[in-house]
Amino acid sequence: MPKYKIQEIKEEIKDILTGRRNLLDSLLPPLLFVIVNELVGFDAAMWSALAVAFAFAVLRLVRGQSALSALGGIGGVFIAIFLAKWMGRDESFFLPGILSNLFWVVLFVASLLIGKPLLAWGSYFLRKWPLEWYWHPRVRPAYMEVSLMWLVFMAARSSLQIFLYNHQAAGELAILTLVTGVPATILLLVASYVYGNWRLGQLGGPSVEEYQSGTQPPWTGQGRGF
Repeated sequence: MPKYKIQEIKEEIKDILTGRRNLLDSLLPPLLFVIVNELVGFDAAMWSALAVAFAFAVLRLVRGQSALSALGGIGGVFIAIFLAKWMGRDESFFLPGILSNLFWVVLFVASLLIGKPLLAWGSYFLRKWPLEWYWHPRVRPAYMEVSLMWLVFMAARSSLQIFLYNHQAAGELAILTLVTGVPATILLLVASYVYGNWRLGQLGGPSVEEYQSGTQPPWTGQGRGF
């Protein structure tokens, strides 16, 4: 792979994993909760998870991100702790994450069924490219296929989460959260970007600029971004 393409991928991944799309604040609280709960007990685990969530909230505010986003992180951890305490099951701490993942599975399925792939919407909100470009017959298939890739991943993760939850395996759920969190997400993002760019080239559709300017085929295609 050319060096410029590797650098391009690094920049894209950095943009997604930092700022308001940072994934660490959704991974560390549950992992810390399970570890501290095993070593010390529930109360210490509860306060540790809340402290980490609060620290990330402060970091978001310092970075100039919305207060709603910051409070959302604390609220999510608080709900998870409430469920674990109320249901008397440590693994219930992961229940909000399990339900959230199932929600995304449903969204991916619905978007593919109506021919408006979810990753196209995600790219649209992130990059502000013309929405109609994504539905071009020589562009849409690339986003359909990559969205299907994400659907398979999330469906597999949901199946494992539900299996471990039903077997009251809080420790294994924490490990699954770690493995299918940042590491798996980075790999999937790289695969999505590389395959998506390649597929756009194979489809021979217009680039965003060519689409906006009304350029007639043959097109050079979208060289960067997905």
